[in-house]
Amino acid sequence: MVDFSLYLITDRNQTAGRPLLDVVEAALEGGVRAVQLREKDLSTAELYDLAWEMRALTSRYDARLLINERIDVALAVEADGVQLGVNSLPVTAARRIAPDLLIGYSSHGVGEAAAALAKGADFVTFGPVFPTPSKAAYGEPVGLGELGRVCRQAVGDLVFALGGVKQSNLHQVTTAGCYRVALISDILAAPDPAAAAEVIRRGLQ
Repeated sequence: MVDFSLYLITDRNQTAGRPLLDVVEAALEGGVRAVQLREKDLSTAELYDLAWEMRALTSRYDARLLINERIDVALAVEADGVQLGVNSLPVTAARRIAPDLLIGYSSHGVGEAAAALAKGADFVTFGPVFPTPSKAAYGEPVGLGELGRVCRQAVGDLVFALGGVKQSNLHQVTTAGCYRVALISDILAAPDPAAAAEVIRRGLQ
């Protein structure tokens, strides 16, 4: 069940030097109820240790924990789900391995999003909606028009806008018909992550 509208993705390089767990806890205090652990440069052992710490933290706030791509780590730490993409294990294979995990899929086009949902993904992220350095490798932003289209043509309530989403453009996202967002910097890099999360969470209601 996708029972969250604000999906925080981690990047410990965007916390302004603060410990990642401290910043995530502040975000949880601000109302975040789902966190994706996405630290691709860590070794398996390092990721496993951090995932256990993140599992303990999110559990205290009754929040979901998803692990980026690593189904083995997600199962090992009893996470709630996994986030997959075009270069990950296919959604259908992941569902066979872990039938009870939430499966998110990172999509960059309307057809890709619809296909992932049809194959059994519980939700998709869609983007980048706005220009953002972290998504520059995927080419030009998809834009608000495509966001609105995917929400109309796919299962709109299962689409999270991703890529450059901020407090300042959140109204544009909701006007396009999307009331779920995934983001990194606007919370992790904020001077007050709890306040930033609270503003975004209220803006989605």
